[in-house]
Amino acid sequence: MIILFDDQFRNALLPLTFTRPVATLRIGILTIAEKWAKRFKTEHSFLTEGYLQKKFPFKVSEINILINGSVCPDEGLMEALDKLNEGEALISGAFVIAVKLNRTNAETFKVNLIEKYVGVEYSKSFTKIQFPENIFSFNDLEIRKDFDLITAGRHSEKLSSTNILLGDHIFIEEGVEAECSTFNTKAGPIYIGKNSQIWEGSHIRGSFALCHDSQVKMGSKIYGMTTIGPYSRVGGEINNSVILGYSSKGHEGYLGNSVLGEWCNIGADSNNSNLKNNYAEVRLWDYEKENFRKTGLQFCGLIMADHSKCAINTMFNTGTVIGVSANIFGSGFPRNFVSDFAWGGPQGFEVYALNKMFETAEKVFERRHMVFDEVEKEILTVIFELTSKFRKF
Repeated sequence: MIILFDDQFRNALLPLTFTRPVATLRIGILTIAEKWAKRFKTEHSFLTEGYLQKKFPFKVSEINILINGSVCPDEGLMEALDKLNEGEALISGAFVIAVKLNRTNAETFKVNLIEKYVGVEYSKSFTKIQFPENIFSFNDLEIRKDFDLITAGRHSEKLSSTNILLGDHIFIEEGVEAECSTFNTKAGPIYIGKNSQIWEGSHIRGSFALCHDSQVKMGSKIYGMTTIGPYSRVGGEINNSVILGYSSKGHEGYLGNSVLGEWCNIGADSNNSNLKNNYAEVRLWDYEKENFRKTGLQFCGLIMADHSKCAINTMFNTGTVIGVSANIFGSGFPRNFVSDFAWGGPQGFEVYALNKMFETAEKVFERRHMVFDEVEKEILTVIFELTSKFRKF
């Protein structure tokens, strides 16, 4: 059994991790948890915040490898974990990568008590998702790694002859429909997931991943280093962005250097800026610091958490963070941080009442043939309470 645990740095990934363990973040083609499970070929569970455990259960077996949910696997880490003995912790300085434990010790594991285990130093570099912007920044690397992992020893379905293919670094799963579009794999691989669709006139450059049951609408322009998660629909212009899944950006408008959570909707002709007019370093809202922090990036767009939506013609400033279940509308630029459960725009905000939010979520889930159940409601109720201090309106 592998157990993906959240450590004290989880809060740096808010608001995306309000609704999920860190390891369920999608980067590349797969979520971090799916990457580890596929490499280990075994079951996985999660050790996360209490209010999330019902949806993301914690299970143990006789021997367990507990892995930091922010760490993406690679060959070096797999080799090091294979050599790890029971009671040993793989560490990088003060950072805990993984621990190998029996059932009893796994059930009582606390990452802040790591000194009780024998430390094994890992000296190689590895990919760690520490901040939301790391998701799009490291997405190209992770697409390439996941592409090799998923396609190894397999044969791709054929691409329809109505399409134009540049290069041959492409993999098509079964059930894909793609016509009269161009695919340029010279700069990176392109992965098209099961039962997905690419409508006529679309232009796609690698690296790119379209996950299962998603759609790219007619005339879309998608640049490299981009991932569209499952059950999503996209259109317009997208560059170096990650949509975690179950979300729609189905119309014209630009999305760049951005991350969208699940159950989001971007209105027609909405755009985000990813570069300041003075080319200065971009700052993002930090929930833990309750202030803006420097990112070290010149290009950084929109971070939007689950269940948030914006109306048509919404304009987002460079480095905007939108919390869980915000609903944004109105002319002009909204502020660079829109708190969770906010309803409004540049003209002012009010609280998006939980009962109203639940009514909308039920309809959204129904469109995907899913049930918005009591577990989802309980999670969002906790988040509503946790984020009340940020709703200063």
